[in-house]
Amino acid sequence: MEPKPPDRRRFLSGRAALEAVRQAATEAALGARGDQRESSPLEEFDRCESPYLVRYTRTAMASDFQLFLVAGVPDDAAEPALAALDQLETIEARLTIYRETSEVLEINRRAAEEPVPVADDLFALLVRAQELYRATGGAYDITSGPLSKAWGFARRQGSIPSDEALSAARTNVGGDGVLLDAATRTVRFARPGIEINLNSCGKGFALDVTGAQLRASGIEHYLWQGGNSSVLAYGSAQPGRDPKAGWVVGVGHPLRTERRLAEVLVQDGGVGTSGAGFQFFRHEGRRYGHILDPRTGRPAEGVFSVTVLAPTAAEADALSTAFYVLGYDEAAKYCAARPEIGFLMLLPSGKGSSVDLAIYGLREDQWRLVDDRSP
Repeated sequence: MEPKPPDRRRFLSGRAALEAVRQAATEAALGARGDQRESSPLEEFDRCESPYLVRYTRTAMASDFQLFLVAGVPDDAAEPALAALDQLETIEARLTIYRETSEVLEINRRAAEEPVPVADDLFALLVRAQELYRATGGAYDITSGPLSKAWGFARRQGSIPSDEALSAARTNVGGDGVLLDAATRTVRFARPGIEINLNSCGKGFALDVTGAQLRASGIEHYLWQGGNSSVLAYGSAQPGRDPKAGWVVGVGHPLRTERRLAEVLVQDGGVGTSGAGFQFFRHEGRRYGHILDPRTGRPAEGVFSVTVLAPTAAEADALSTAFYVLGYDEAAKYCAARPEIGFLMLLPSGKGSSVDLAIYGLREDQWRLVDDRSP
């Protein structure tokens, strides 16, 4: 199915895009004043005259998680907010591949030999990952860990693998090797050497689980941020004034990290951003990013970053990785059949350090370029 014409597809090229991002935006997220930090591909902030916001923070999954609540809405929000932060530790312990007791590591140890029972929520995540593997033609694949090891990205020491090492890694990659049995809630691997890694959706999953916990406790307005890649936003930053106003999430310039390029409006959904601007290495003048195409075994190219809006944070995380691999045309074809999903993609323009901004599936009132007329 071909993407629809310009009402759902928009490009802003070269200098026009760059001139729209002169507003320096190093201020910390959502009402924190004077707390300066380096910008990243995804930065959240409050655009409107909002009430005071309360921020709770916790380090988990090698990232800083931040929960923003509207002060006094509700009055007794502190205890459930802290409980949600505590839950992050439990989720990390289940998903990490770096702890001997994790559920994912137990699957990797045993699933080539026997079916391994899996908790309902983790099984549902694996089912969704497999659905995305098939729907994206293998561009999203939770078994691609051997490729990251071959390229050295798993140790953050990138290097060019030998042809033999890359070929060996590719034999152990392929989502079709993960066999899920819904009747018994078990997972089994089709062959030895397969392993799963949920880094590409783990933070989003944590936001979804704890976000549901917040809503069950009566907290309806919040913004949850996991590191620089994942956001879950519910309700409004100004519920007393406009309960449907939502939250604004800023998208940073991929080449000039002190600048924001655009804003997207989010309510009751997730945002995920993928980019290779922070994990890469150079070899003989060529740049190799850490996001790998599972279908070829090599780093994906042709995209600076992708920001995806989806119903859940885990799906937004996963699709931002898939769309980075697929590129604009294939990502647009995917979204043509899924109107609840949209994306903003930043692409090389071919004009020096300029970028092209490509939008698909977002309404006119869901995004805007940052206005550079602010003082």
